[in-house]
Amino acid sequence: MKKLDYFALEANLVKFLQDEVKTAGFDRVVFGLSGGIDSATVAVLCKKAFGHNIKAVLIPSDTTNPVHMSHALMMCEKFDIEAEHVSIKNMLLSYPLELTPIRKGNLAARLRMSVLYDISSRDRALVVGTSNKSEIILGYGTLFGDTACAVNPIGSLYKTQIFEFAAHLGVIDEILTKAPSADLWEGQTDEGELGHTYEELDKVMVALFEKGKSVEDVVSMGHSKEIIDTVLSRYQNNIFKGKPPRIATL
Repeated sequence: MKKLDYFALEANLVKFLQDEVKTAGFDRVVFGLSGGIDSATVAVLCKKAFGHNIKAVLIPSDTTNPVHMSHALMMCEKFDIEAEHVSIKNMLLSYPLELTPIRKGNLAARLRMSVLYDISSRDRALVVGTSNKSEIILGYGTLFGDTACAVNPIGSLYKTQIFEFAAHLGVIDEILTKAPSADLWEGQTDEGELGHTYEELDKVMVALFEKGKSVEDVVSMGHSKEIIDTVLSRYQNNIFKGKPPRIATL
């Protein structure tokens, strides 16, 4: 994977945020802060871009691990970021249909985004997204949930690059060293759900999509056919998530 100049990347992404938000006619931003590495990275970039004109929203559910909320608050304290708490616990518990863990996770993600967009309307602040390139390629996100946003500064960075960039930005060690988790149900981890580590997945995705390698080439590089099939099937099955709605032409 290409080694990045993280000082230059930081400057470019801060300017990107400033330019995009100004072009949209806003001077404030809002984002969800989960206690995970992606939202922590976005939080620091927003702080550098907009100073005090930002708000982090902590949106726990009935299954949220309090440790993650604690880490989110530690980030806010370290970087002097205003935080607001909005629990979606009662919204989820009052939902009238019986839910599987996956459906409940998707519902929670969409409720969180509804909260963010309501706050964005109240505060006249643009919603900043927190999905990385690995998640986008794999379709590992909830449509109209965590994938929804007005602008996304980290969508071209693979998860392994996010870890390195987050360390450069000064994200707290507690977040840097824990297993990535969308925290959609108790004990859930990203890599456990995907079945492979991000390091493995990112290497395969770079080979297939960045370098244009064939499946045979990627196998010869030492990667299993299983992980290649996982990447390709997830990409094909979820490609619709990255496209705008199709509107009929009359």
